This record gives sequence, structure tokens and C-alpha cells, in this order.
Amino acid sequence: MIRIGITGQSGFIGTHLSNAIKLNPSEFELINFNDDFFENEARLDLFVEKCDVIVHLAALNRHNDSEVIYKTNILLVKKLVLSLEKTKSKKHVIFSSSTQENKENLYGKSKKDGRVIFEKWAQSSNNLFTGMLIPNVFGPFGNPYYNSVISTFSFQLIQNIETKIEIDGKLNLIYIDELINEFLKKAKNSISESSYIVPHTSISSVSEILNLLKYFKKEYVVKGNIPILNSNYKLNLFNTFRSFIDLNNHFPFKLKENKDNRGAFVEIIRLGIGGQFSFSTTNPGITRGNHFHTRKIERFTVIKGKALIQLRKIGTNKIYEFRLDGKIPSFVDMPIWYTHNIKNIGDEELLTNFWINEPYDPNNSDTFFENV
Repeated sequence: MIRIGITGQSGFIGTHLSNAIKLNPSEFELINFNDDFFENEARLDLFVEKCDVIVHLAALNRHNDSEVIYKTNILLVKKLVLSLEKTKSKKHVIFSSSTQENKENLYGKSKKDGRVIFEKWAQSSNNLFTGMLIPNVFGPFGNPYYNSVISTFSFQLIQNIETKIEIDGKLNLIYIDELINEFLKKAKNSISESSYIVPHTSISSVSEILNLLKYFKKEYVVKGNIPILNSNYKLNLFNTFRSFIDLNNHFPFKLKENKDNRGAFVEIIRLGIGGQFSFSTTNPGITRGNHFHTRKIERFTVIKGKALIQLRKIGTNKIYEFRLDGKIPSFVDMPIWYTHNIKNIGDEELLTNFWINEPYDPNNSDTFFENV
């Protein structure tokens, strides 16, 4: 069992890394960290002593004054090193640096100088240190105007805010789940690597990204279709985009009902990808589900009876509730990292159609049980 502590645990990368650790309790234990530990030496020392591995993510990325960015980031590094020296225990420190290290900006300089400080500590104290030079990271639940241009564009498109390209350059990209796997691999290796360049997994220009996101909005938000996702990169970009949708304003999505003297015909889904269709019958009062996915796209469509669908984002307490009736055909999609269920709240049998973008694989189910 490897005990991992994360400074900056509540941030974008920290939240995803924390969640991944919790999903692997046989290998890892998460040592809790609060941002105010940096202001309390005793609590910081106690945190350090509990950890086998410390992933240092805490940093300031943006500020009107670049000097503030540099001073803040170096100060956080020095406070952690001081605590490591005081506790005199053997640790593996993994530092989140950036491929911006060699650029002419104080953020990049703060990362490079911080990495050098950690490297000197590790050499003088015979400890392990891994410095990770990370490319542009994107993924669900990032902060617009802060974490990435993808988060910003996704937020703007959902909110109908005008998008603008400042510089249409090529970006080396890595999806958050791919980056988390890199962190966990390094945590399991007892090897020092002061300047590990994390490989990017895709390359795209800013304009190409924006065009794809606009396509997602047109197909998914406006029409309710699943867009063409013919690569892992596009699937990851789509899951990032839809994480910015306000569930209450988007669901349930009403379907077009075509009626004539024979009855009704309703198109449930148009697919840019394959997947698995299924249906279930649920007796009155019965609840199904109470699980979440980290990569899958899933659609629930009620075609007979009355249902209550509940969703809750992992790590939060807010519950979203949607009531669907087969007399008004509509669907709700399950966002990644939202535990969800469906309950028959009517007096008759509930008939639900399910679509998911990949067939069920018991060896890689991407299904984690947690009550809403």
C-alpha cells in the first residue's frame, strides 16, 4: 500500500488524481491535504510524515502580476522542502512542472527553479525525486479562463459567449486521465528522474479545437445526436465539452414524436459512433443503477411508465433529479463522474431504453458503484 499525499488536492489535476487513488484502494491510500496546511507548520509536518509519496501540484498559474506567480510558487516549494528536512523521513516527491520551463515567462521560470530546489533536496538527503514536465492538460471540470483554452471554449460555447482565438498555434495535449496514469506509474517506481518529459498524446491547433467543439455543440446540444468520435482524442474532447453543460437546463431532452393513425414513431438517437443498445423493465418502486463511469457515454430513454432519474457528481452533495414519462418521450445522458440511478415512480411497469458507446467488458467495465 502506497500512501500518497497531494498538495493542491482540490485543484483540477489534484481532484482527478484523488479520485483515481480512491478507485484503487488495494494499491494506494490518499493522505488528505488542505491548502491551509502551508500556513501551519505543525499540520504540514504531520501531513509530510504520513506520506510515502508527495505529489506537489499546489501552484499559482495565472495572476495579473507575473512576479506574484513566481514568488508564490517558489515559496510553496520552499515551505514543503523545509518540512521535508524537519521530518527527516524518506519520501518520494513528484513535482508537477511544465513544458513552459524554457519559455520566457515567470510561470515557466518558477517551475524550472522549483524543480531545481527539489532536486538539490533529494540529492542532499538521499531521497527520491521525480520532476514531470507536463504538456497542455485538458479534461472535464477544468476552470475556464484558467486551466486550458479547451475549458474556456467549452464554457463559452455552452453559455453562448463569443469565442475568440488570440493565437492560432499548435498545442501538444494530454488528457487528464492519461496524465493521472503517468503520476501513478511514477508513484509505484522507486526511481529518481529529475526531468521526465511527459509525452503528449495528441497535437491540435487552437482553431481545430474550436471547430470540433462547435461541431459538438451543433450535434449534441442542439440536435441531441452523438457526434462522430473516431479517435480517443475526440472522445476525450467530447467528454470534456459535455462536462460544462448545465444539467438542469439541458435535460430531459424532449424527442420528436411522429404520430399517425397507426400510432407513434420516435427516433431515440443518431450515432456518429457505435455502441450497445439494451432495454430494461422495472417494477414499481424498484431502483436500478447507483454507479458511475469515468469514460463511457450513456443515454437513458423512458418509453413507457414514469421514472425518476437522479445524478450526483462524485465528491459533491448536490443531487440532480429528472422525472420522465413515456407519454412525453425524452432522454437524459449520464455525464462521466456522476453516479446515477433510475427508479420506477409509477404504478405500471417501467420500460427504459439504454444506449452506451461501448459494449460491456467485465474485465474493463468502467463501472463503479456508489449510491446517489
